[in-house]
Amino acid sequence: MAASPSTARALNDRLALSLLQEEGPLTAPQLKRLTGLSRPTVADLVERLTAAGLVTVVGEAGEQRRGPNAKLYGIVADRAHLAALDVRTEGVAVVVSDLLGRVLAEAAVPIGEDTGTGSAVEQSVALVERTLMKAGADRLHTVGIGAPGLIDPAGGELRDTTSLPEWHRRLVATLQERLPEARVSVENETNLAALAEQCEGAARDRATFVLLWLGHGTGAAVVLDGALFRGASGGTGEIGFLPVPGTDALPSRTDCRGGFHSLAGAEAIEQLADEHGVRGEAVGAEPRAAAQVRAAVADGADAFLDVLAARIALGVASAIAVLDPGCVVLGGEVGQAGGEELARRVEERVRRMSPLDIEVRPGVLGGAAVLRGALLTARDRAQDTLFAPPER
Repeated sequence: MAASPSTARALNDRLALSLLQEEGPLTAPQLKRLTGLSRPTVADLVERLTAAGLVTVVGEAGEQRRGPNAKLYGIVADRAHLAALDVRTEGVAVVVSDLLGRVLAEAAVPIGEDTGTGSAVEQSVALVERTLMKAGADRLHTVGIGAPGLIDPAGGELRDTTSLPEWHRRLVATLQERLPEARVSVENETNLAALAEQCEGAARDRATFVLLWLGHGTGAAVVLDGALFRGASGGTGEIGFLPVPGTDALPSRTDCRGGFHSLAGAEAIEQLADEHGVRGEAVGAEPRAAAQVRAAVADGADAFLDVLAARIALGVASAIAVLDPGCVVLGGEVGQAGGEELARRVEERVRRMSPLDIEVRPGVLGGAAVLRGALLTARDRAQDTLFAPPER
């Protein structure tokens, strides 16, 4: 069945806006060439998008630099402002951007373990408000939040778990109350890191891969045929609870000690590094384990790196035995710090344990991947709403 005229117009508008987002300002002849649409259709959509306040003339191009064909059209980037939050147990980071995802302001605040729920929420919300003011914006259109823990796949809420601070769940609700016009959504932090690595990092050429998060904690995200796989309860990738050899207990429903986390979490890596005499100074909010891994690679601390690679390989081998993704990205601060050297050692050990083809890559974005993934998600959701101009 052929699309109705209104549906065809909406599809053409979205296509043109996507091209303007990806390619930057374009002339009408360039839009005609890239979309394959006729000249009258392109002229109509440009008029429609301009009237809707989504597109404007940003300059001229061509040798003559005059006339209608020389006009450069670009997206009105300040039509909407977005915010992304990376919510950790030890603090919150936020960025505010325009509709194209260009960062206008950013800030972070530490949250101590002894900070009460109300105070932690208020500090976090105040940080968002200050950053919004610093960006020169008066309101937010969309807010994307990355947080540890399970996200209900039906309602999109952060599920109540005893292992996470209460202020995480309260923060999401409070932001929605204080920013009633904004669309607020929350996603698991490792899932967002995977989206960022796929869009801008180590997995840009992969439609199917697993991201193994190695930071303060451990986690995994599964991308199948270009889409996140979340699981029936939103728990796909809770690899910290995976029972593995080398621990003295089994994980429980509310505690991942005794699971893979006990071998590859930051605390376990720090202890292992100390045992091998590996030192390192952390930079900013990164875990000390990342600094130690970086120092070990620089100093050629083979014994430590071999043991660490063997530990990480247990988690990687388990993932590929079930999913056969062809590629695993070592993400987070530790994965980035280990670089190609740690990835190579992990891949060698996994190949000894599995007959399946696998490539292990270091993450490119490190700890920044969560915030970047939250911003990319907020941008896409805002554009889905705004890039559907009303019928005239």
